[in-house]
Amino acid sequence: MDFVSPILEWLVILFVLAMGGGTLAVVAMFLLDVSQREDAIRRNYPLIGRFRGLFTKLGEFFRQYFFAMDREEMPFNRAQRDWVYHSTTGADNTIAFGSTRNLSIPGTPIFVNAVFPPLDDQFSTTQPMIIGPHARHPYNAPSIFNISGMSYGALSGPAVEALSMGAAKAGIWLNTGEGGLSPHHLKAEADLVYQIGTAKFGVRDHDGNLSDEKLRAMAAKPQIKMFELKLAQGAKPGKGGILPAAKIDREVSEIRGVPMGKDAVSPNRHKEIDDFGDLLDMIGHIREVTGKPVGFKTVIGSSDAYEELFRLILARGPEAAPDFITIDGGEGGTGAAPMPLMDLVGMPLREALVRMVDLRDRHGLKERIRIIASGKLVNPADVAFAICAGADFVVSARGFMFSLGCIQALKCNKNTCPTGITTHDPHLQRGLVVEKKYVKVANYAKAVIKEVETIAHSVGVREPREMRRRHVRLVQADGNSVQLRRLWPSFEEVADPRKLPNAAPVEAPDRL
Repeated sequence: MDFVSPILEWLVILFVLAMGGGTLAVVAMFLLDVSQREDAIRRNYPLIGRFRGLFTKLGEFFRQYFFAMDREEMPFNRAQRDWVYHSTTGADNTIAFGSTRNLSIPGTPIFVNAVFPPLDDQFSTTQPMIIGPHARHPYNAPSIFNISGMSYGALSGPAVEALSMGAAKAGIWLNTGEGGLSPHHLKAEADLVYQIGTAKFGVRDHDGNLSDEKLRAMAAKPQIKMFELKLAQGAKPGKGGILPAAKIDREVSEIRGVPMGKDAVSPNRHKEIDDFGDLLDMIGHIREVTGKPVGFKTVIGSSDAYEELFRLILARGPEAAPDFITIDGGEGGTGAAPMPLMDLVGMPLREALVRMVDLRDRHGLKERIRIIASGKLVNPADVAFAICAGADFVVSARGFMFSLGCIQALKCNKNTCPTGITTHDPHLQRGLVVEKKYVKVANYAKAVIKEVETIAHSVGVREPREMRRRHVRLVQADGNSVQLRRLWPSFEEVADPRKLPNAAPVEAPDRL
């Protein structure tokens, strides 16, 4: 039963009672409860059993607004969301009196401030980074923090327009998601990453195969800077995208090439890709046809399987390598996914990221393949940690949804989103005013980047990407913290730590 149903039912009941039909209403409810066969509680406990369904639905509301502490709620707590909301105003994001964060919780990152940090006029600023040096049109990516894949269809038209305009204003890229390119993506001159999902929406022929003609047409658009081949995403590894029928209107149907009135379910993998050789072949083909950098997005179950990928790259030569690899953690989100996959499948980003970074570096491909981190990274500390672990870029989806006004109503898959972000209901979309929201999107991106640069300045480096695993500690179960490089020594730090900027001595074992 949906949230609205018990509310409306009780409103009708109260109305009948108010009109003086109390006895009639009670009798009608009693007969309805004892005769229905769907709900055992209502059948065995007529009238009283109705309160269980009502309170169950209302419990989610009361926990979110009244009972949960600032740092208790999942998947994102109130403190995380409030930081995003406040950052969208463009105002100062400072706080007073002291942190409310419990620094004794295992896994909490603590950044290692320098004894003698750079002076204020030596502030750490992010530098552009080249992606795809062997492509005909390499991309000089200006921002370290960007918008992850969210499809039009899963998101509303106004939401995509606000993201596009906000990305252009902030100077960051916007990933289209696997739903294809819509007019809403082109609302502004934002840099776009075209994601090719397993259904190949927007670049497939009538039989569902990849179309070179449509690839060239997409690559001809100056806004499209890169192509991302989506193998898997964190919320549902091994299963394709799901767009409920309720969210497929005529425009979405035409862009994706799917019928209205039924769910659009993508295949669980690309039928042309059976192994890493096929993957490199596909990446090379798309890069040759489009002239743009091409990489892939995946979720790691075990890093052992990817040893073969890097050995194959070395055998074929660095030109055959993917230009980037996007690592999505198992904690990643989506609009619709089976609970077992959402909860239990896929390595968490913290572990997956360091494993993939070390594989790349150990095979001498650090300057060839860029690593993009994705998965529940919404605040500056999340982004800074990923960079310390070795990421070259960080992308976020839900962080930017919060910047649009998402309240974590958890209705993304039901076309009833109260903020107009994930619904195609025109009445609900009215609440999302693009002219206001795109500024919030840009402010949020700028705030994250600025505060990551602040952390980098504090730890004593010239640029955020110079942060290393020695610059962050993780709280352990006993309450003490340990340098990340003690837990996950990076290849470059093990090989020759003296070559690193601001190299610090490794802590002695008795002072871990």
